[in-house]
Amino acid sequence: MPSSTRLIGSTRLAAALAVILSTALTVACNIPVFRYALERWTPDSSEIVLFTDGPPDAAAAAFLDSLQKLSVTQQGLANTTVIPADITKLTDPNLQGLWQQLRSGAQAQTPWVVVRSRHGRGKIVNHWSSSLQDATKGSLADSPLRQELAKRLQNGDAVVWLVLAPPKQTATNNPALTNCLQLLKKQCQQLPTQLELPDGVGLPGSELYSEVPLLLQFSVLQLAAENPAEQYLVKQLAGFQQQAFDSGEPLVIPVFGRGRALEVIPASKLSAELVHDLTQFLCGACSCQVKEQNPGFDLLISADWNTALFGADGELPPPPTAAGNGQNKPPVLLPIPAGRR
Repeated sequence: MPSSTRLIGSTRLAAALAVILSTALTVACNIPVFRYALERWTPDSSEIVLFTDGPPDAAAAAFLDSLQKLSVTQQGLANTTVIPADITKLTDPNLQGLWQQLRSGAQAQTPWVVVRSRHGRGKIVNHWSSSLQDATKGSLADSPLRQELAKRLQNGDAVVWLVLAPPKQTATNNPALTNCLQLLKKQCQQLPTQLELPDGVGLPGSELYSEVPLLLQFSVLQLAAENPAEQYLVKQLAGFQQQAFDSGEPLVIPVFGRGRALEVIPASKLSAELVHDLTQFLCGACSCQVKEQNPGFDLLISADWNTALFGADGELPPPPTAAGNGQNKPPVLLPIPAGRR
């Protein structure tokens, strides 16, 4: 699980945001960050590795086949790459090292599944791991909540504030969850009147390619840790702040673009000022190289983004990739603290 993603002091957050914002303002087009990400960023692929001892048996082969059909590498819709790994024939040093790491922890017995995602510049994090039997209990590549998340983003939400509630915690028995939801819902109502879209959207160099309404529109989406259909997502997100989550603290994840999570924030670190600052960044003018400078990581979602945004008849084709626009380049993960007091 991710262990290097930690919260730091508000001074460092302010400095980091200032660097990103100043870059966006000096070399920017005028498209908001959230809309630039929605139209122009292809999500980074997660790797799903299945370790077997010898050729896959029937169950393992069926698991691999089902995921490969969903993968973008096989013209599917899920941003994932499926990697079969026979431990008797491993030649990739990275996979060899990963398997030794799993075995040394006495946690892995074949067949074993690991999901790896890109977090930060050139960094791969092994954020999900389980037996094949547990992995087949739910879908790794899709879930109802992720479909709802994609739907909201495709319909014009600039930011969806995802709230992960710890086990057996509800808004009626957890004041921290109640306060967190109330703060976010209030900010979602107030921020459209406090922020403005950049001037010049639609002018040369700042064209929009989709008919999705350009709105300062925000929403809150709650995820219960006990939801059996969402265990992959719960385990992934909780791993970024495991200690806080295990202590009963809700986690907040601002999501934008094509399912890009900006950060995982313990509710105790959340404030109206922090919500305002992060939203202002995502709604501000976008640097054409912002993805390689931008914090965050892409969630594994099965969604036909291009058809939803640009139409199936080709009248609104995806924009061409310009050299150096940062598409699919490794982002830099920005630590998010509580904000200034």
